[in-house]
Amino acid sequence: MANTKSALKNIRKNQKRRLRNQMFRSRARTMVKKARLAILSGQKEAALEAVRLAYSALDKAAEKGIIHKNNAARRKARLMQLFNRTFGG
Repeated sequence: MANTKSALKNIRKNQKRRLRNQMFRSRARTMVKKARLAILSGQKEAALEAVRLAYSALDKAAEKGIIHKNNAARRKARLMQLFNRTFGG
């Protein structure tokens, strides 16, 4: 257990940050999963909207430093690649 006041405060700060980061990371993963399911269902309009929301969630997570910007770019590229393979461009 921490001894100093500053160490106790750091524990509190880290807990808050961990929960905030978890929220954004979870939201990004959920949106990507929904987009993949929408693409595989074959409904182009719904899939396009789901991909747009997934892009937004990944960008927000990367912007806040929760995931690396290249990680977000890779996930977006793979998602769009799946979309284009499924719906032919």
